[in-house]
Amino acid sequence: MRQNQAISDEINLQLKRQLSELPSGVEGYEQGEWILADYGDFLVHIFSAKAREYYALERLWRDAKDIPVAVD
Repeated sequence: MRQNQAISDEINLQLKRQLSELPSGVEGYEQGEWILADYGDFLVHIFSAKAREYYALERLWRDAKDIPVAVD
């Protein structure tokens, strides 16, 4: 699960550098199966393939509005 931790670290670094955003909380970092970072206005979920299949958030949030994210 080190890969998920590395992804979380990079997201945190980029949001801090570019937007001066820090998470108000991070859960699951030590285990690395499902890392949840709370940035107030948005949440970042980082899953292992196994956890993503098990929790199926798309099914739970199927009525939620999709918001496109621009990639530089």
